Amino acid sequence: MTIARTAALVGLAMIVCAVLPNDADAQDAASQYPSRPVTFVVPFAPGGSTGLIARIIGQKLEQRLGKPFIVDHRAGGGGVPAVNAVAHGTPDGYTIMMASSTALAININVRKSLPYDPRRDITPIALIARMPYVLVVNPDLPVQSVADLVKLAREKPGQLTFASVGPGTIHHLNGEMFKNTFGLDVVHVPYKGTAPALQDVAGGHVQFMFADVPPARALVLGNKVRALGVTTPERVQALPDVPPLAEVGIPGYNTASWHSISTTAGVPKDIVDKLAGEIREVMKDPEVRHLLAEEGAVPQVSPPPEEFKKFVDSEITRWGELVEKAGILHSQ
Repeated sequence: MTIARTAALVGLAMIVCAVLPNDADAQDAASQYPSRPVTFVVPFAPGGSTGLIARIIGQKLEQRLGKPFIVDHRAGGGGVPAVNAVAHGTPDGYTIMMASSTALAININVRKSLPYDPRRDITPIALIARMPYVLVVNPDLPVQSVADLVKLAREKPGQLTFASVGPGTIHHLNGEMFKNTFGLDVVHVPYKGTAPALQDVAGGHVQFMFADVPPARALVLGNKVRALGVTTPERVQALPDVPPLAEVGIPGYNTASWHSISTTAGVPKDIVDKLAGEIREVMKDPEVRHLLAEEGAVPQVSPPPEEFKKFVDSEITRWGELVEKAGILHSQ
């Protein structure tokens, strides 16, 4: 055997020895995952649908995997700072987050600059639920319908305000689409979360908002706010008496969002696949599906991570078209 051939075989053996332990280590890490508590980031203040879903899913994952899933609310900036922290965090699977269509598909279309690229810096794990929104107004307003709200806004240009949970969020996008559809002069007021925004609608400090159904439901049923319509083409189980906006003044309106669980790019595939499988099992649980549906969400059983990523990519395109149609300028 020549010296060159011997050297080549030795080199190949070294490569094989180097690769196999790494693969074994990755598989071993996945089999032991999680070996310590997992931080479950919610990019908004407590009281909204995102936190509600995180608590339900987190409790079930704790039961299945035997380690705490600690819900960590990080409000502010329309969710961007929290998502950015996860996107550029340690890729070990011990920090996951609730990532909505705002975080993964809308922000990139409505912001001039974004400190993360959802296609490069984030790994989508599993789709959790579709989220209808409901247009609610302060009950003291002389408004019983979409037509009434439009009429009042035209009679009082610049005097009506609408709330959101931050610039560029789906709440904001819905408000801007409504404003541009009817050519209204209404003022945007951003908040750090759905709960404080809804409280100010109920208190008359702002006149209306598009709110996620789960936190709005109790206020609607308690007559603290008045619901004019939901953003899905069909009625919502949690608010069966509230018609779709598409049927009561805004033909074709359909802006339901979705919630997912995602993590930092670069998390080992075996860990991502393990989490995805556990989450799919959680979402098959009749109790979980009942809890989410009762609050107003539409539970989903996710495709595998690779297919879910393709869905996210398609949603970036879809929301880009909606943003352009609404004539919404990029925010900061």
